[in-house]
Formats: sequence, C-alpha cells, structure tokens
Amino acid sequence: MARAPRRGPYVCGIDAALDVVSGKWKGLILWELDAHGVRRFAELRRALPGVSEKMLTQHLRELEEDGLVHRKAYAEVPPRVEYSLTEHGRTLNQALGPLGTWGVERIRREGFEAAGASETPRG
Repeated sequence: MARAPRRGPYVCGIDAALDVVSGKWKGLILWELDAHGVRRFAELRRALPGVSEKMLTQHLRELEEDGLVHRKAYAEVPPRVEYSLTEHGRTLNQALGPLGTWGVERIRREGFEAAGASETPRG
C-alpha cells in the first residue's frame, strides 16, 4: 500500500519535520549517507541490520521524493544505483544532530544496551 503524501496543513514545524523523517529507518539512512557519502543499495542494507529490502526501497523512494536523497542510476549490466544526500538532506541531518545527542544521553541515563555498531548514530 502506497503512502499518501502529507502536505499540510501542519500544526507546527515539528509536525512538518516529523512528516518527512517518520519511519524507523529514515533517520538511520540519512545518518549512513552522511557518514559515508555515497552508498549502493546493498551497502545500505548491510549497514542497517533488520531492515527489509521492501522497507529500505520504500524509505529511499520517499526520501528521494522529499528531495533529501539523490538516486543515480548507471546504464550498466548489471545495473548500478548509488544514493547520496542532497544539500537539503544534509541540512536535515544537521538538524537531527541534537536529537541524536539527546538519544545517546538517554541510552546512558537509562542504561540501555546500544546496538553492536562501532559508531553511534548522531552522537
């Protein structure tokens, strides 16, 4: 089932921002692309344990539609597609930085276990 695009009216700026980053994987996709520049689909999938191919495809399409991710397809056999952040995506990732810092502090404060990644997203 395709997601019906929301285009307002929004209650506030937080509402508009969360509309764009809603979904479990979008923030992590943005972080991964910011950390590594350009990623192919399989690289993103390996970097996000637990994401299904269907969900990753859906989120990448939505991020592309929202102007946050650039998709470059090469006319090769086998096909090669690369994803990177747009400038607009970089600004959103910067805005999410303080939220990530808050999350890291919450992990420490509550004693939660962090995932096995060597780097903690945004913080």
